[in-house]
Amino acid sequence: MKRAILSVSTLRTRFWLWLPDRIDRRVRTMAWLSVIFQTVLIGTGGAVRLTASGLGCPTWPRCTADSFVATQEMGLHGVIEFGNRLLTFVLVFIAIAAFLSVIRMRTQRRDLFVLTFFQGLSIPLQAVLGGITVLTGLNPYIVGLHFVVSIVLVALTTTLVFRVYRGPRGKLASVPTWFSRITHLTAALVAITVVMGILTTGSGPHAGDIDTPRNGLDAEFLQHLHSWPAYATFGLTVALVAATFIPRIGLERLRRVTLSLLVVEVIQMIVGITQARLGLPELLVGIHMVLAAALVSAMTTTVLSLRTPAVRFASTNVAAPRTTDSIPVTATDVSA
Repeated sequence: MKRAILSVSTLRTRFWLWLPDRIDRRVRTMAWLSVIFQTVLIGTGGAVRLTASGLGCPTWPRCTADSFVATQEMGLHGVIEFGNRLLTFVLVFIAIAAFLSVIRMRTQRRDLFVLTFFQGLSIPLQAVLGGITVLTGLNPYIVGLHFVVSIVLVALTTTLVFRVYRGPRGKLASVPTWFSRITHLTAALVAITVVMGILTTGSGPHAGDIDTPRNGLDAEFLQHLHSWPAYATFGLTVALVAATFIPRIGLERLRRVTLSLLVVEVIQMIVGITQARLGLPELLVGIHMVLAAALVSAMTTTVLSLRTPAVRFASTNVAAPRTTDSIPVTATDVSA
């Protein structure tokens, strides 16, 4: 009995010491998987909606009254909806792994600890929202809220990736005040654009099948209303990019970040205009939804780049102390 207890204790200690005590490949991998699969979830959620599979599994948490998985009789809609639910388990694994990858750094890198902690809390929140969505018969506002939470998680996991590479948030701004204000205004317009897009979808043909309730708003008017903040976002982003080419301002380091944001916006606008003129084909609408996640991610990175890191970390190959307590942490300073 004592030997068994000792063995469990030894394994637990070894596992703890195996966990990263600094930013290494495992931490970076889990950070990237976090943002990638949050984006994938938006894509699969879009597939559910665009194929009218929202009630492919008509009950929750079971797929049917007698089964947790889709049955053959439920057809393609059941497979699509169940596949989207199954992705939750992948996200649970990633959230737990990301949290464990930084737990030994919880004192020195509290920012990473908090980010992964809230990422973990999002899983049950999304599951509950998904259940409410099904139980309310795909209420368009609940579906929209589900998407909002997913977009917020894209921003959160993007922040995780940024902090892993660049270190904790600094107190000092590294850009002129006017540049910072324009950037934050652009971010606000991105948020408005996303919300208007959610309302537009909830009023149009892709809110679900013919029996799925719409929000009752004018879809054609909302399409125009959705485009206005998008065009304003584009104009301000052009101004941000232009500012990085003025030598005396010293914003060259932000050129790649702002150009990436501009490229995503241009692609998003092309897809948006094309889908509107072609009668909203499902594939383009789905791409538009995924690009919304890419836009939020690029905008988040731009905002985070306005400040210098609190500490510049240097990589090290020094072995970690053999202890189960908190230990010093280092990270690799790599350009995002």
